[in-house]
Amino acid sequence: MTIQRIVSSIVSSIAVVAVVSTQPSHPRLMLTKAEAAEMKAALGKVPVFDTTFQRAKRVVEAALARPMDVPRPVDAGGVTHQRHKENYTEMHLAGILYAVTGEVRYAQFIRDMLMKYVDLWPTLPKHPMAASESYGRLFWQSLNETVWMVHATQAYDCIYDWLPASDRSAIEGKLFRPLAEYFIREHTSEFDRIHNHGTWIDAAVAMAGYTMNDRDLVDKALYGSKKDKKAGFLRQMELLFSPDGFYTEGPYYVRYAIMPFMVLAQVIENNEPSLKIFEFHDQILRKALYSGLQLSYTNGAFIPINDALKEKSFLSPELIIATNIVYDRYGADPGLLWVAQKHGEVLLNGAGLSVAKALQSSSLIPAFQYASVEYSDGGDGNEGGVGVLRYGPVIDQSLVLMKYTGHGLSHGHYDKLSLLYYDQGTEILQDYGAARFINVEPKYGGRYLPETKTWTRQTIAHNTVTVDEQSQYEGKESVSERHHADKHYFSTADPSLQVMSASVKEASPGVAMQRTVALVPDSRFAHPLIIDVIRVVSSREHQYDLPYYYLGHLLDANIPTTSHSEQQQSLGSRNGYEHLWLEAEGNASGPVRVSWLNGNRYYSLIAAADSGTKVLFTRIGAGDPNFNLRHEPGVIFRRKGGSTVFATVLEPHGLFDGTKEFSIGARPTVASVHVLASTDEGTVVDIEGKDGFHWTFMTTNKSASDSAEHEISAGGKTWHWKGNYELDKNEGRR
Repeated sequence: MTIQRIVSSIVSSIAVVAVVSTQPSHPRLMLTKAEAAEMKAALGKVPVFDTTFQRAKRVVEAALARPMDVPRPVDAGGVTHQRHKENYTEMHLAGILYAVTGEVRYAQFIRDMLMKYVDLWPTLPKHPMAASESYGRLFWQSLNETVWMVHATQAYDCIYDWLPASDRSAIEGKLFRPLAEYFIREHTSEFDRIHNHGTWIDAAVAMAGYTMNDRDLVDKALYGSKKDKKAGFLRQMELLFSPDGFYTEGPYYVRYAIMPFMVLAQVIENNEPSLKIFEFHDQILRKALYSGLQLSYTNGAFIPINDALKEKSFLSPELIIATNIVYDRYGADPGLLWVAQKHGEVLLNGAGLSVAKALQSSSLIPAFQYASVEYSDGGDGNEGGVGVLRYGPVIDQSLVLMKYTGHGLSHGHYDKLSLLYYDQGTEILQDYGAARFINVEPKYGGRYLPETKTWTRQTIAHNTVTVDEQSQYEGKESVSERHHADKHYFSTADPSLQVMSASVKEASPGVAMQRTVALVPDSRFAHPLIIDVIRVVSSREHQYDLPYYYLGHLLDANIPTTSHSEQQQSLGSRNGYEHLWLEAEGNASGPVRVSWLNGNRYYSLIAAADSGTKVLFTRIGAGDPNFNLRHEPGVIFRRKGGSTVFATVLEPHGLFDGTKEFSIGARPTVASVHVLASTDEGTVVDIEGKDGFHWTFMTTNKSASDSAEHEISAGGKTWHWKGNYELDKNEGRR
């Protein structure tokens, strides 16, 4: 052998040794050996951790006791779909059990199931129920396939060192590597998409890459399929969240997307701490959790803007993961312990054990601090936002939300300046959310129903103004994505008068709108009033429809109405109007009052109106032959003209107790609302009621300024105020 070959051989040997010596130990994804040892030592000593661990054990033991089933997929939300979901859950939990206990039967279970997928997955064509370009093979959409891989790679990671090299070669060569390449090559647009689907694919491919020690896969997941940093996980973190943590698809979808964000961040931290992923983009992951929690109501339900299902709350498994990791990584916030306490279980890793120990040692856990808060939208925070006004204790809090965000990607709605209101722990003025029975196979395979497009995304389905029966931005996502509404002002420094205002100019051609909402507690009232003022400006005549979709039982209205109980027709033929039954209608001759009962409380809308205002009583459910929609009521104030102002007061009042047959205060205090003046300078609204009650609310229509002086004259009267708004409770000052 020549000296060159000897040197070459020595160098090659050193290189081989270097590769082997740098092979990381397993597990290395969400769980480490050190954490597994700590978890083993804690068994029987930390109650919440023990409860979670035993629950996982019961799931896996039940799986071990029955025949293993890895079926060929045939449905979109039925038996085979559910079986594959349960399979990845059982493998994942079995991996944790093996890492903690060392019992080989758990590792054998994972190995046997993965081998069945090794045999199955390469034989699968496009899923038979695929309904979009982002199709899967194992599931009807690639998204579900990525969720499967996120869980399956964690199971594989836990038994990696136990498996013989031949098994690892088969599992990686015939399953995980082909799956990763399938995501990257067949679904490149999805892989590089700035969207929750893209986040899930990034997480799946990165976790496969870390487990198999494949740097190429990791880099593509982090930086995009071309590794040019124009896509990938880090870019997702920069663009999907505003600087203060608002997730552009809304709180329901941050609930879903926060899992791959948090899971992959933990994986990166365990493998590449030098990236400082939890500090990335000014700790955006911490902000993401807090914005999601602040955009839930005190019962835990996420406020259902955009495509959202109302069954989802911060009790969802994804929030267990996020809450545990944020508590462990960013400091022990006792408010997060309040959320974790409601979860009743923890993440089965070091972060979860940390939370479980904190719960065990805390005798008094303060409630999470819900606040009045505004969040900007867009990666740079300059695409509108969402405002939330709150008042009262957690157990009975008034909450008003106005949405003035960007569109929200593929799950967005055409609902600029929409309003939602919560009270008594429930929705009172609702957003419909999405039309979907998730994983209920008889209902369109559990997927989004067609009415998501024809009803729930249309402008008329929301508590905002629809112009000429046309949805905003022509109902086109491509148009809406280029625009957003804008904050006018947001003021919550004075808890006795919190006000938010926003505007939009591009939503309907030739029409500009500004909505101003005030939440006003006062000693005259048991619960805060809502003042709602919408100024619509146009040089041309239009039809304006302002609906309020209230939840509860209609009691009465102060106008005569014509009922259509004998024969009903839909309100229109398109843009969502085809889904509204017209049940009754009437003409206003002055301020209108509509009252209803919800739970133990009465509610009344008192609206400024004249003979040019029609009042339409509607119910959702027309044009719905498959009974896909909820049949819920609404009232629409309709007006025709150029510029106009809708001014409304919502008053909660009284008490109803059906058990004790007890009712008081069924009539509101507020009796009338009038618009006294509205110019480019500002709008003045008069509110009157019983026992000499008399308020005047003033808001600026000019650029926001806390110091600007305003003056408006109309009808022989002049009003002055300083700043963006004023509520005059002293008639003598006018």
